Amino acid sequence: MIYGITLILLSIIAVPSLILSKKPNAKELLENVAPYQGWIGIVFCFWGIWGLVSAVLNIGWLTSAPIWWTTLAAGSLVEACLGFLLGFPLISKFFLSGNEKAREKAVSIRAKLAPKQGKLGILGIIVGVWMIVASFVFTIA
Repeated sequence: MIYGITLILLSIIAVPSLILSKKPNAKELLENVAPYQGWIGIVFCFWGIWGLVSAVLNIGWLTSAPIWWTTLAAGSLVEACLGFLLGFPLISKFFLSGNEKAREKAVSIRAKLAPKQGKLGILGIIVGVWMIVASFVFTIA
């Protein structure tokens, strides 16, 4: 359930134009979060990667609980992608500054993902809600 809640919060940060069109008073809240967006992105990128690692480590769930395993893997992938997009300036500065080839690869990945940030954000909200529902419906014993 915590993955679903955090994915929804990350998605809200990733699609501020969608939120502002629905609730204009949310602008000041999003402005307060903006200075921390890079750090939030880094944390969620690594958390999404950890979720993918957890999904791989628990591949046995694919036979016993395939819906939950797929939900965990999909949510973690969306979380890692959105975190990467939001945290890219800091990721580039701290982790890729010494390796020009890795930096160029990251820039090309970001160029492919950036136009899809809004769609990823909406997908993140949907998957996050599903993760919360699935955590109640499909429990792993």
